[in-house]
Amino acid sequence: MANDLPLGGDTDIPSAPKPVRFDAADGFPLCGDLFSGNGDGPLVLISAATGAPRTFYNKFAAWLVENGAKAAFTYDYRAMPGSPKPADWKGRISFKDWALFDFPAAALHLSGRFPGHAMVGIGQSFGGQALGLSGVADRFARYAFVATLSGHFGYLSEPLKSFILMNVVGLPVTLVLGRTARWMGLGGHVPGSVYRDWAKWCRHPDYFFGDRTLVETDRFDAVTTPILSIGMTDDPWGTPKAVHEFVKHYRAAELTQIWVSPDDSNGQPIGHLGFFRSRHRDTLWPIAGGWLLNGKLPERR
Repeated sequence: MANDLPLGGDTDIPSAPKPVRFDAADGFPLCGDLFSGNGDGPLVLISAATGAPRTFYNKFAAWLVENGAKAAFTYDYRAMPGSPKPADWKGRISFKDWALFDFPAAALHLSGRFPGHAMVGIGQSFGGQALGLSGVADRFARYAFVATLSGHFGYLSEPLKSFILMNVVGLPVTLVLGRTARWMGLGGHVPGSVYRDWAKWCRHPDYFFGDRTLVETDRFDAVTTPILSIGMTDDPWGTPKAVHEFVKHYRAAELTQIWVSPDDSNGQPIGHLGFFRSRHRDTLWPIAGGWLLNGKLPERR
């Protein structure tokens, strides 16, 4: 599997973030960027897609603060280039760690900086999947998914190609290098152990819900956080089937789904990762921003 857009290019940030370091509950050191302003809107936690660095979301974070958010926080999951593994770290880096340790630590860090202030969240792809596994969904007044889906290759627009790229090409590369290679199109170097967990989940029709060792999937039934799920009609991964097969597990949440297309953004392509490109600032970002900052659902469904 490969992302449909490279992650470079959006490097000019309107307002400089404050780099911060914080620890997950198991002691792993993580890094993030904090944007804050004078608005009285909620705190916004922004959780990345697999392989996407936190800097990919920094323009959106700055835009949220410019539009009234009290603060917005981006962060890198463990063992990604922005939160590198310490030399003395002996444990295995698992994909589930990003949801069970890193996501909750980022939420705790953000809320701890502004005690008593309401917090909302937005997650792209895995950043939406992590909400249900994290055990801290109740900390969020509301949440937005962007291209959040089941990764099972059979639900994607090109299932055979996706299976071959991930398993026949990708797995051997990670076994040799210990991480993904940039030419695989995943942005940052994803740790090999994380990639292999991902590949295993994607081979199962129930994605990580089919992993019997991941008992934390039971937490999905307790999530009551209101959710807006945004899908893209030109996303080769986030097909209607793939999105449905994942969001159906948020059974107790009030979940609203909408679909956006290039026609909604002056003909500009969106794809799996493109929603957070600054070319969609005036067209697509207000859809997510209205929900996050004001609890306003878009008119169309």
